[in-house]
Amino acid sequence: MQLDPGAWPEWLLVGVVVGVLGSLAVAALFFVAVRYFPSRPDARGRRGGEKRRRAELREYLDAIDEQYAEDHFVEGQHVAFYLPKRDVAITFDARAYYRIDRSPTHPVLVEHEMPGVQLGARLPFETPEVDFGPDEERQEHPTAAAFRELGLPTSATLEEVKSAYRDKVKEVHPDHGGDEDEFKRVREAYTTARRHAAEARPAD
Repeated sequence: MQLDPGAWPEWLLVGVVVGVLGSLAVAALFFVAVRYFPSRPDARGRRGGEKRRRAELREYLDAIDEQYAEDHFVEGQHVAFYLPKRDVAITFDARAYYRIDRSPTHPVLVEHEMPGVQLGARLPFETPEVDFGPDEERQEHPTAAAFRELGLPTSATLEEVKSAYRDKVKEVHPDHGGDEDEFKRVREAYTTARRHAAEARPAD
């Protein structure tokens, strides 16, 4: 049995044509959006970097006994730290930096890669010397550092290392809101600690 297109209602034909054209238009828009406006996969890494830098900047400002307010608005711009006594705004955002630069407030731009202790060289006022002591992580033996990362003593057994790793990785996995760099440190620590525990395991 052959259907006669002429027997179809006109509204049905118009609906089919409009539906097909609409689907093609949506598909084309989706293709253009993905092609020319791709998502930025490193955004999570930057957020993790900013979190660490904020902690380091906070530690440095506390060390020099400088009052500050976090997540402050200055000249309509959101900044990481604001020093009210100095009228200084510290930001990770280059656009906010240039906008604040036109105002009486002194902006300071910091990169996510910059260690917090280097902030003093960028501040527009004299800062005291700060000594945070020796770099313990650099002087610490890699094996001891690996066990410390997992929260274990170096005498921990292989089973304890595996158990600690499973618990720790749940906390720091990027899919669970953790930080990519910390996740990598935990994996590297597990590799080192597992090797050490396996070598120290008594032969059966």
